[in-house]
Amino acid sequence: MKLRNKPRQNKTTLPKIRILLIEDNRLLREGLTSLINGYKDVLVADVSNGRDHALLKTRSVKPDLVLMDFGLASQNSLNIVQSLKKDFPAVKIIGMGLIPTQVDIMEFVQAGADGFILKNAAVEEMIKTIRIVAAGEKILPPLMTESLFFQVVEHALLSGKKNVKSAIRITEREKEIVALIVDGMSNKQIAERLNIATFTVKSHVHNILEKLALHSRLQIANFSRDEM
Repeated sequence: MKLRNKPRQNKTTLPKIRILLIEDNRLLREGLTSLINGYKDVLVADVSNGRDHALLKTRSVKPDLVLMDFGLASQNSLNIVQSLKKDFPAVKIIGMGLIPTQVDIMEFVQAGADGFILKNAAVEEMIKTIRIVAAGEKILPPLMTESLFFQVVEHALLSGKKNVKSAIRITEREKEIVALIVDGMSNKQIAERLNIATFTVKSHVHNILEKLALHSRLQIANFSRDEM
């Protein structure tokens, strides 16, 4: 009896997602490299401490994706993102941060980043983010996607607007109150300055907090300095 040879099965090996990791903390840089390279479909092709020229590294490595620290001590991360997107528009960029504010994250996305991952996220979540962004989608942390602030700014980004303030409708009266909050005035002092009731000021402050998805007067002041 003649045995037939079994047809060979062609095993197609998908190319790995090549990553350039930009992180100025050596321990994190080495740790992330080891963790990422433990997965079959992703590869840290090269690393950078943030002090060398990111554009030269990208040109040399030809990565599919750049995974970079949001708070590089030696350089402005937003400038790096803008430069990378200008010279290498096809390269995907994911930012990493430990305790970024919502505004921090949106500024990073507006600069050209395709995603953001919190540094306290699980490794599986990080790998999932890398895969999703490499496939062409944008992704942000869950804390962002559930907020009104994110929905407003997402609409602005999709409609082509360049900054957050153009997307959030703050009335002239609210702008006046924000300016006085920045000056350190209390609700009572603001009421006296604008000749309105203290209750009315509280109502305006509540509306401002809701529109910006913030939680305190201090956050209003900080947001105002950055955006308004």
